[in-house]
Parts: sequence; C-alpha cells; structure tokens
Amino acid sequence: MDEFRLKVFITAAKALSFSKCAAALNITQPAVSRHIGELEARFGVPLFSRGSSGVGLTKAGRLLLQHAEGLLSAYQKMDYDMDLLAQAGQGRLAIGASTTIAMYLLPEILASFMERSDGIEVSMLSGNSENVEQWLRDGTVDIGFVENASRRPWLHYERLMADELVLVAGTHGRYASLESVTPQEFRTLPLVLREKGSGTREILENVLRGCGIGPEDLNVVIELSSTEAIKAFVRSSDTLAVVSVIALRRELADGALRIVDIDGVDMPREFATVVRPGEFSGLNERFHHFVVREASLR
Repeated sequence: MDEFRLKVFITAAKALSFSKCAAALNITQPAVSRHIGELEARFGVPLFSRGSSGVGLTKAGRLLLQHAEGLLSAYQKMDYDMDLLAQAGQGRLAIGASTTIAMYLLPEILASFMERSDGIEVSMLSGNSENVEQWLRDGTVDIGFVENASRRPWLHYERLMADELVLVAGTHGRYASLESVTPQEFRTLPLVLREKGSGTREILENVLRGCGIGPEDLNVVIELSSTEAIKAFVRSSDTLAVVSVIALRRELADGALRIVDIDGVDMPREFATVVRPGEFSGLNERFHHFVVREASLR
C-alpha cells in the first residue's frame, strides 16, 4: 500500500476535513478525494460518511485508521533503518549529555542506534547541562542533550521529550510515612540536591521562586553531582531529594524510595537536543529523531 496514501487517509480521518487535510499536506482537495476514493475502491467499502453535518468516519474507516497508523509507523521505521544502513561508516558522532540523560535515557538507545549504524564512530561525555553547552561551544562535542530551562543564544535547541522532577524519601526512617508537604514545609526539610549548574537544580529553584521561596531558604544538607549517589544517600539517611522521575524506575518498583507530594506544586520539564546553529542536519538530526522515536516506546 502506498505510504503517502496512508498519510492522506490518516490526516483526513483525524481532521474530519478534506480541505484541512489538503492544507496540512500541501496538496489540492481533489487530490485528497482521489487518494481516499482509491482506498475505498481497493477495500470495496466507504471509509467516510458525507452529510450536511460534515465528514465522519464509517465503521470501516475507524477500523482502517487503527491499522493505518501502525502501518505508517512501520513504513517510517523501515525507511529510517534503511537510511541508517546506507550511511554506515560515514561519520563520527561526539555526544555530550547531562547526567540524568546520560545515565537513564541514552545507554540502551545508543546501543540500538549503533547496532543499526555499523561503522559510525560514537563517543559520549557526561556532565551537567552547563558543561554540555560549553562543550558544544568549544567544539568538544557535535550534539548535546540537556535538561535545563534556560537557552543560550549561541546554540540551537530542539525539544526531545517531557520529564518531571519529584520529591522522594526513603521507605525506612523518619520520613517513611510522609505523604505530602506544603511549600513552606518543604523549605525546612533536610535536602540532598544536585549541584548548581545542573538542569535539575535550575528547574527546582525556578519553581520554588514562584512559591516565594529562594535558594537561600532551603535546608540543603549536601550537594552531590550524581543522581545515583543522591538516591543512595537518601536510602541511608533521614533526608529527602528532588530527582527526575525517569531515574526512579528501579527504586519505586522495589520499594526503596517513595514519592512525596508537594501540595499545589508540579515540576515538569523538557529534555532538549542542542547543537551549534546550522548543524541540526545529517548524522546529528538522524540521531535526534532516533532518540525521540525510541524514547517514546519506553
């Protein structure tokens, strides 16, 4: 089945409008009608109902939509994997990643990418988000992955995926039964935090400023540059920490740590891919899209 025809059908089915589909795909409305007509002729059933109230999907249309999205995704994956194979041995990829991303997101994805990219030379450095941005500026790495909210005007950023910071406590000791705290109670808690310059610390401080709490108001017991070290410290002491939820999969599953709510406070953030201006292309761009696709499946 033609890949573009599937794309036309999916776009029209979701918009329930042939004119909007045409505009979205930069084709004419008669071309949309022709593609849909050829699909209906192939399957021998109408896919859309057309009436005074507008366009709707028939039962057959709804069924085809379920299958079409999977087929289109498979087509795109096939094209991508074949393109990677065609580019094998054609490049070097120097990656810089913030600590959380380097430890909890990239390793499995990077292994999968290299499996499909024979001959591409890959290296990765890990540090905080400021480190990664500096490595890009001085040419140490080709592509970076960061978690901070601020943006440097000399770099180009692309959204990677959503993340969230949460407050955690150990399941033994003083805070084992703590369910929630107010923002004002939070400022008195003994905290283990990432160092200044890390994306985690920046997001936390930005959120707290919105609650009228400055960095100097916090009861910081110790700063550590490793999320693994932070989790181990919390498990072994009467302290709490703010960490990325993707770093907690194992500890939440085995009951070593638990999330404590902060009343009325959420700490969402976004991971971003970052490159030097004009360099979001070629191998950099292919790796970014590969990470986006793989991260969405995990």
